[in-house]
Amino acid sequence: MAPETCGKLVAAGMRVVVEPRAGVESEYTDDTYTRVGCTIGDPWAADVVAKIRAPTKNEISKLRAGQILFSYIYPRQDEALVESLRAGGVTAFGLDCVPRTLSRAQAFDTLSSMANISGYRAVVEAANALPRFFAGQFTMAGNVLPAKVLVVGAGVAGLAAVQTAKNMGAVVRAFDVRAAVREQVESMGAEFLEVTLKESGDGEGGYAKEMSPEFIEAEMALFAAQCAQCDVVITTALIPGRPAPKLITRKMVESMKPGSVTVDLASEAGGNIETTLPGEVVRTANGVTCVGYTDLPSRCAGQSSTLFGNNVANLLLSMGDSKQGQFQINHHDEAVRGALVTQNGKVMFPPPPVPKKVARPPSTAAAAISQTEEEKPLSPEWLPDAKSALAFSGFLVLMVAVGAGGLPPEAVGLVSMFSLACIVGYFAVSGVSAALHSPLMSVTNAISGMTAIGALELMRGGLLPDTWAGAAAAAAVAMSAVNIAGGFVMTGRMLDMFRRPDDPKTYSKLLFLPVLGTLAYYLPRAAAGAAAAATHQTVALASALCCVGAISMLSSQRSARTGNALGAAGVVLGLAATAGPRLATAPAGVLAQAAGALGAGGILGLAIAARCAITDLPQLVAAFHSLVGLAATLTSVVAYATHPSCTGAAHLGATWFGVFIGAVTFTGSVVAFAKLKGLVPSKEVSLPFKGVVNGAAVAGSVATGAAFFRAAAAGASGDAVTALAGVAVLGAFLGTHATLAIGGADTPVVITVLNSSSGWALAAEGFVLGSQLLTVVGALIGASGWILSQIMCVAMNRSIVGVLLGIKGTLRKKTYTRPAAGVDGAELCDPVRGECVVSDAASAARDLADAKSVLVVPGYGLAVSKAQYAMSDLITLLRANGKEVAVAVHPVAGRMPGQLNVLLAEAGVPYDIVKEMEEVEGKEDRFDVSLVVGANDTVNPAAVEDPESELAGMPVIQVWRSRKVLVLKRSLAGGYADVDNPLFFNGNTNMVLGDAKATIEEMREMLEEMLGSG
Repeated sequence: MAPETCGKLVAAGMRVVVEPRAGVESEYTDDTYTRVGCTIGDPWAADVVAKIRAPTKNEISKLRAGQILFSYIYPRQDEALVESLRAGGVTAFGLDCVPRTLSRAQAFDTLSSMANISGYRAVVEAANALPRFFAGQFTMAGNVLPAKVLVVGAGVAGLAAVQTAKNMGAVVRAFDVRAAVREQVESMGAEFLEVTLKESGDGEGGYAKEMSPEFIEAEMALFAAQCAQCDVVITTALIPGRPAPKLITRKMVESMKPGSVTVDLASEAGGNIETTLPGEVVRTANGVTCVGYTDLPSRCAGQSSTLFGNNVANLLLSMGDSKQGQFQINHHDEAVRGALVTQNGKVMFPPPPVPKKVARPPSTAAAAISQTEEEKPLSPEWLPDAKSALAFSGFLVLMVAVGAGGLPPEAVGLVSMFSLACIVGYFAVSGVSAALHSPLMSVTNAISGMTAIGALELMRGGLLPDTWAGAAAAAAVAMSAVNIAGGFVMTGRMLDMFRRPDDPKTYSKLLFLPVLGTLAYYLPRAAAGAAAAATHQTVALASALCCVGAISMLSSQRSARTGNALGAAGVVLGLAATAGPRLATAPAGVLAQAAGALGAGGILGLAIAARCAITDLPQLVAAFHSLVGLAATLTSVVAYATHPSCTGAAHLGATWFGVFIGAVTFTGSVVAFAKLKGLVPSKEVSLPFKGVVNGAAVAGSVATGAAFFRAAAAGASGDAVTALAGVAVLGAFLGTHATLAIGGADTPVVITVLNSSSGWALAAEGFVLGSQLLTVVGALIGASGWILSQIMCVAMNRSIVGVLLGIKGTLRKKTYTRPAAGVDGAELCDPVRGECVVSDAASAARDLADAKSVLVVPGYGLAVSKAQYAMSDLITLLRANGKEVAVAVHPVAGRMPGQLNVLLAEAGVPYDIVKEMEEVEGKEDRFDVSLVVGANDTVNPAAVEDPESELAGMPVIQVWRSRKVLVLKRSLAGGYADVDNPLFFNGNTNMVLGDAKATIEEMREMLEEMLGSG
């Protein structure tokens, strides 16, 4: 055992005795052991003895009754040794007997660890003996072709040999009777060889079985052809309890080119190659070097000691109750019982057969549903088209009804623009990548600040407002300006984070030059009253088109910064088009009041956006949404109070809707801000019968709206304003109660829905004021926010209605079949221990050091612990040492769409290695290690395994299919969905509990010591 491993046993409360000079061959002095708390002395006097080779007769005589031995025993081959241990009353565990197919036992499997080292060392020995390069070269002295390497047997050792030879530049071919390993071989870039005769070679315990004579004849012909071509042949084939099969004959070796090399990893069991002499290196008459070492792991002693010791320590520490500090041998533990050879004078090997796990029968309700689905006849082929026709009929009926309602022509024109803008918004957002969803929301949030346009038209008084309506309008202008300035600055900050060092510079600010030129031409003429009416309209049209272009250009990193500048230009042109017609007639005091409100709000917005931390981005967006909602409500009320004579049904309806949706947006955003800020609980908080309460609030708003219609038609403007105030109060209550009743897991959808509602509020304001610009921009934002909400819901397998009504559970509960490469679902949780494997930063660092490929899956916990910079440094270190690293971000990770992408970009993680969930779907098993940092629900196997889970059917990143999973979390608590996560108890999962930032920094420091800084 390495000193570091012994230190883990000491930390667990054990007294560790190390034989003098035990670690000398591995470069470990006795002092290194004493420094970690070990004692140098006689290990045979200890309660537990751990050794590598099977004990000799002399060593058996040193063992006493009741003493525990961990060692290689090979009970099937060495029955005399087993009898000696039984007779002596020794409790013996065979390290070679650990069940290899049990996923949890992989951490105890010394055979796999040593086979991995043997495969690596076999290639090193072959390269040492081969009188030529492994890799090909093009030199002035001539071209050198790469060496050809044949690996027979693609188990642990064979795959390690394939990977090492491939890394050294050789052309690698591999053969195995188990077709299941084909994908692993090919994923390493090697060629998988096959014979024409089809026969399964899968045997018990993960080994290959003996094949039929016909198959053997076919594979021998294949080997003969390959030996004549290859420079190196490495064989690894073993069958438990039997001599190694002879695969390479002497005649095949004689057909190899002079200087070729064979390495026989099965030499200790007789060898796969006829020319092998166990323990020796021989050279044949035709100049082929045959390596038959039986101690390849010992030739890499330091690494072997570390891995072997870790396996033994893991097995030892798994036995008993770690919380109580008690050691016990649990016969119900499959891994322990499988390795137990003798105990209390009895032979315990082989273990009794493990009863097959019977799947839990489905619940009565689930069975009934399943039966109903089976009995349900297939839908007719015409049904989908019939549904589409029905929906289309509803659309046409709506259009005819709108026209029959006696809408004035200008209202019909607004409806036309509204409809077209919704379509444009849909297609604009559909092309935006998930990584840019946060900048997209920030841009639309800034553009929604155009509520200032409506409020500007309603400002009255002089330098200060002279009525409550004028004061409300001025407040709406100031709040909208906060949104505009803060939104565009924050978007620019986010996009700058995605910039890579080698990206070309962008000069998007040059777009403001033509804007300034347009304003220089337009505003003086408007102030002099010389601008034509069409000019005002075309400037407003230019504003709307700029806003459309801004959202569309957020579809890619290359054009996103231009899109942000274009959006800002659109808002400036919109404000100018609104102010232009009034410059010649409005009092100077009102103009000064408008300039003051815009300036004060803009300065405040700039200050907020400049000081806001990226981790507070969701809170900032929610706060800005609230300002838009309040501004829309105030503007709608003031618009009616200023022009009470406008009593058309369309006008009054738009006024009512603007007040209602603005109030819902205002309070809903305030509650969302409070939840994200931690001021109120993130879990659901609601009154009893919340659905009834919310329905009553909506019904009350409609009834109060009817009272508003009646009062407005009667000319009772005071009563009408009072009714609008009632609508605002009920809308505010609905926004508060409905958002409080939505759980924290649905926060990303809530944010996008509020973003959408701010657009609908802006569109309603456009209908109230008859503004084409506000109608177009509002519809654009509303539609884009709604589509973004739909994207989020699809990612969670939820419905928007279900989220808004606070209904738990997913939209469709499906049962998925786990791919063959994954962990058996029946072994997902350890039914015996019922607890997870808790690791530390040092062990996690070793896992990363040993890995070739790493998948990083961040969650909101990364943002909470502010660990993005530490994560970036760790990723940089891994990549500098030649490891493949990918970062997979779930669409709903974080508290708003794309938040994790922004955080990673802020820390300098290259966005070309940041993948969307769909890009890694089905590829998780290609990664050696999955590093989960602060994620929970988005990696929960219950979504795939348990059809009765609240997460059932939700797409998740299936990290458990990786060879190893490291989960960095503060605790084992559930995520925002408050659902238990069986991933924590998976056999290949290690939990690293603690602060993510501190843990990652510790892991990085240890990795630098192991690997160097690259």
